[in-house]
Amino acid sequence: MIEKLPRVSPVMLTNGRGRPWQGNSFRKAWGAVTAKAGVVGLTFHDLRGTTVTRLSEDGCTPQEIATYAGWSLRDVQMIHDRYLARTDKLKINRIGETGKG
Repeated sequence: MIEKLPRVSPVMLTNGRGRPWQGNSFRKAWGAVTAKAGVVGLTFHDLRGTTVTRLSEDGCTPQEIATYAGWSLRDVQMIHDRYLARTDKLKINRIGETGKG
């Protein structure tokens, strides 16, 4: 889906003018949008956890996730450890692998 979008910058997240975000501008925009949507208690960084979780649930290895996202393997593992144990799908898959309930 992303590949079909017009490329306006080598930076993936750009402002309304197609330029990279500066300083706290993204944080302010994120805050305004989440407040308007009624989202409470989540930050932009929680999207990293969602990304790692979804890619892991789809069978990607930590190395693949690091490559796709441009993150270090250490960062992926840290996010993986924090978020992944909390998903039912991965718990069920892990139980099936080990034969333990």
